[in-house]
This record gives sequence, C-alpha cells and structure tokens, in this order.
Amino acid sequence: MAPFRVLSLDGGGMRGIYTAQYLASVSDGFSQRLKKRRLDVGKGFDLIVGTSTGAIVACALAAAVPLQDVVDLYRKNGKLIFPRRLPSNMGVGLARDLYKRPSALKKGSAALEEALSTCFQKETMGDLYQRRGIAVAITAVNLSNHRSWVFKTPHLANSNHRDDRYRLVDVCLASSAAPIFRSVAAVSFPDGDTGYNAFIDGGLWANNPVLVGLLDALELASADQPIEVFSLGACPRPAGTPIKQTDVHRGLLQWKFGADAAAIAIDAQEFAFDQMARMFAKHLKRSCRIVRFPREAVPAAMMQYLDLDDTRNEAADALVQVARTDADMTNSRCANSNDSDGVLVNALFQAIPERPENAVNKTTEVKQ
Repeated sequence: MAPFRVLSLDGGGMRGIYTAQYLASVSDGFSQRLKKRRLDVGKGFDLIVGTSTGAIVACALAAAVPLQDVVDLYRKNGKLIFPRRLPSNMGVGLARDLYKRPSALKKGSAALEEALSTCFQKETMGDLYQRRGIAVAITAVNLSNHRSWVFKTPHLANSNHRDDRYRLVDVCLASSAAPIFRSVAAVSFPDGDTGYNAFIDGGLWANNPVLVGLLDALELASADQPIEVFSLGACPRPAGTPIKQTDVHRGLLQWKFGADAAAIAIDAQEFAFDQMARMFAKHLKRSCRIVRFPREAVPAAMMQYLDLDDTRNEAADALVQVARTDADMTNSRCANSNDSDGVLVNALFQAIPERPENAVNKTTEVKQ
C-alpha cells in the first residue's frame, strides 16, 4: 500500500527563500535524473501543513505555483514587505522607529497582500481542494480569544467547512502576521457578513507544525496505511547563546526589543516538536516515520543573514546558495541505500508526477 505522505514546513520570515529554493533544487535534480519535465512537488503529498512563511510555500505547492516563482516573490518583494528592520540600539534609531514603524507595517502588509494576490488571485481553500485534491492545514492565532486556529481545506470527514471560503491570500496573511515584524491580519468574515477576525502568526504556537500534520494524517490515512511525515526547516539558525553569569539581567536592548526572544522560541519549537512527533510515532500501532530534512548543519557564517526581516540582496543570495548545497547533499543521500532517510526521500521524489503544462488554474496563474 502506498504510504500517506505529509509535508510540514516551518516558519522563518525571509528564510522562506531557502525553503522554496531547496525544494526546487531537489526536485530539479530528480527531474533531470528521471528525464522528466519539472515535477509537480505538491502532488507528491496527501497533506501539506505550514506556518508563517511555510504557509506561503505550502499554499504555493498545493496550488501548483512554480517554486522558482516563490523564490522570486521573496526576492522582489522582501524590501517592500519588511521596509524597516528592527532597531539595534536605544538611541535615535529607536525613537525614529517608534514614530515610523506603524506606517511601515501598513505598507508592508499591503505589499505582501499584493504579492500573494499575484500568486493566488481569489482562490479559496475550498476551491483549492476541489481543483487539486491536496489537503492543506495552515496555523495561526485568533487574537480575539488568543486561541490557536488551523485553516483547513475540507479534507476531514467531520469538516464543518468553516474555512472553505477563506482566500489563500488571507490565510497566508493570517499565518505570517508576526508581532513586531508585521501588522495584525484583519481578515473579513468569508460569508459576507460585516466584521472580521484578527489573526497573528501561527509560529507563536506551532512554528514547526509537524504535530498538526501528524494528527490530521491519523484522521485521513486508512487503518493499515503507513504514514511518512517529511518535516522541512527554514534554514534554522546555529542555536545557542553563550551568556556570562554577570550578564543574566538582560534588558530591551539585549533582547533586541523582543526579536531575540522570538527567534529563541522558534529554535526551541523546531527541536521540541520534532522530538515529540518522533516519540508519539513510536507508540502508534502502524508504521509511522518522521523525517526531518535536510540534516546538514547551517554554517556559522550564515548567522548574519538569518534575521526574519533581513531583506538584503546578499542575505537572499546566501540563503539560495545554502539551499542549493543542501539539495545537492540530499540528492547524494538519496543514492545511498544504507541511508534510511535518504531511501525514504528518494522514494518520495521518484513517485512525484510531472508538472502538467496547465497545472496552474487560470484564476491562480502567476504573472511572468
């Protein structure tokens, strides 16, 4: 029996460039090896889950938006989406930021909405599932009650169809509305009634959404069907903060006004949720594999390029280069029959179909 395959995509702001480029490079390697046209990577999975920047890539994969177009989305629009980086000192820069950040956030949200609209047009979660048959789950936080929210296509048997009419654009805006970095996402009720829900970034509770994917997989897969979950990080930072005992009384500047705390929370979630998913999988009465890929260590020199709002061209170039290098390593591992994770990734990409010429619906076609 064919396995039930899940793709889980972490959040990470501008590091979504890495996620999209890595998947593009791995799939290009397989398409060349198999002498196929470019692969329809989204069709390789029964379920795709994503958080924040991972939500954007997840929706793009499910909607058949070419991965290179996703890379270009970040490259071309990054400086518009994040027009002001967080200040690095308590002086004039902070005072100026207090005054200018609200207007910058407004411009950034408008720029992201425009970029997403170019990709997805008016397609909704329900439209997407009907057209492509790929289950999608996207994390967010409902600010009105501080509860987790998972936008879902109508893939579950007991679905209440709550999210069917939400546009992919609004789902991505909601999932990626990181406090400090982005505006709160005010998403109009999809049924046409007056009012809206206010959402913020799903990374606050599930930056690594692997458990969300595993739970839905258990609902969707048949009782004897093996489950394979492929969890992809967004070029996680080399982790760890050496600190002297005399420096433990950290203030706003040392925590970069909350940005460092957010980054540490992301690091901790990436590790903890991966470990919990693996431990949980061992107790299931079925075959269940969790693969966290790639496994290569991020070069220490990349630290200077891994801030969520780093839109410099050199940062984008560095993320693309690391993604290509990691993809080469993954493709090499796939050829090693003694590498159990490589064997699993190899079987996955071997089974992915070619991307049809008309894969992108006319209502979602990306402008060239």
